[in-house]
Amino acid sequence: MKEKLTADQERLARFAKALGHPVRVAILQMLARQTCCYHGDMSEILPIAKSTLSQHLNELKDAGLIQGTITPPTVKYCINNENWTLAAKMFQTLFTEIVNGESC
Repeated sequence: MKEKLTADQERLARFAKALGHPVRVAILQMLARQTCCYHGDMSEILPIAKSTLSQHLNELKDAGLIQGTITPPTVKYCINNENWTLAAKMFQTLFTEIVNGESC
């Protein structure tokens, strides 16, 4: 009988997918250096169109790695510390399992 994927495996894969683009990594690094950042500020720094930036922010937000607060007419983004801590622990566990596992 085939095993089902666990909720943790699904969640870790979602975090990994969100980290799978260099612009999203740059966004997270930018947010990690400061308490929060406005969409307009990020669009002036990153070499992408505002609409593309919005798509990347949505991907990170959907994965739960960042959160946004709407303060019309702008949106302020910051790291979701609870989920970021969870992601770090999950990746650490995965990497430790791989390093400590038997090699081929």
